[in-house]
Amino acid sequence: MQEVIDFQKLARAVRAFDNTAVLVVGDLMLDRFVWGEVSRISPEAPVPVVEVQEETVLLGGAANVANNIRAMGGGCFLGGVVGSDDSAGSLMELSATTGIDTRAVIQDNGPTTVKTRIVARGQQVVRVDREEKRLLAGEVLNALKSAFAEVVPEAGCVVVSDYAKGVVTLDVMKGLMEATAQAGIPLLVDPKPSNMDIYRGATMLTPNSFEASAMSGIEITDTETLSRAASNIMEKLATQAVLITRGAQGMGLIERDKPLYTIPTMAREVFDVTGAGDTVIATFSMGIANGLRMTEAAWLANVAAGIVVGKVGTATVSSEELVEALEQHATV
Repeated sequence: MQEVIDFQKLARAVRAFDNTAVLVVGDLMLDRFVWGEVSRISPEAPVPVVEVQEETVLLGGAANVANNIRAMGGGCFLGGVVGSDDSAGSLMELSATTGIDTRAVIQDNGPTTVKTRIVARGQQVVRVDREEKRLLAGEVLNALKSAFAEVVPEAGCVVVSDYAKGVVTLDVMKGLMEATAQAGIPLLVDPKPSNMDIYRGATMLTPNSFEASAMSGIEITDTETLSRAASNIMEKLATQAVLITRGAQGMGLIERDKPLYTIPTMAREVFDVTGAGDTVIATFSMGIANGLRMTEAAWLANVAAGIVVGKVGTATVSSEELVEALEQHATV
């Protein structure tokens, strides 16, 4: 029998988010959205012509995890690398406006990663990526590790948001593991299968179902294969726990020496899954930093994800929305 969750306790934890800060490290991006309408097909090719009505710029990648934490009222430090271009200026300005501490953001040569999504009538038509994978070394790597050592003692948890763009390396992970071990705080990773070996020793990983299948070599088709895949990853990488997100099928959490704990999805309507994984690890990290058990933090993240997928674009969840949703569950 699975433990009963006290949703009022989770709501109280959310109300205390402003007393906690998390360090988010990873690949920093800008998300550009071009909003418009489609009324005809191009005579040049069988593609829709989008008449642009509005353009917006949001924090993306690891910066979206930080944005989620701030939207929920938590404090946040951001660590990573930006280029020497106008997009870097936009990212830093947005971060400052949001209240994100960017002491651990280092500037390097090259472009800042930008993902441009063209959306018409609520549907994404196409995405255009501008990026250049960088290998961190020398002064940039040393500056990044020094910045982590400075801010980790001020955080209650560290999140690594890996988009495999080059910032999350073995050297970076070693530096973070040393710093978090010294501070006595958890290190959570939103992983990429191609980098799985460098996460060894992290407190917890949060892959989606596709990533977990790739990392474990086990195709996840049901609860039994979900449990085996999560256990396989946990043993391979010597982590304390693995949380696998499964979209419409909810989540599966396995902790060392405990059976699989499953959580049904909270989403009622799904309009856009952009950034849903960012919301999950952001909310989970805040729950853990505020003293919740892993099962409780997973439920909290699941409720937040159910809210965010009902929005279009790289969305966030406010503390007020989250508390309201939790209190509704508490009365059921």
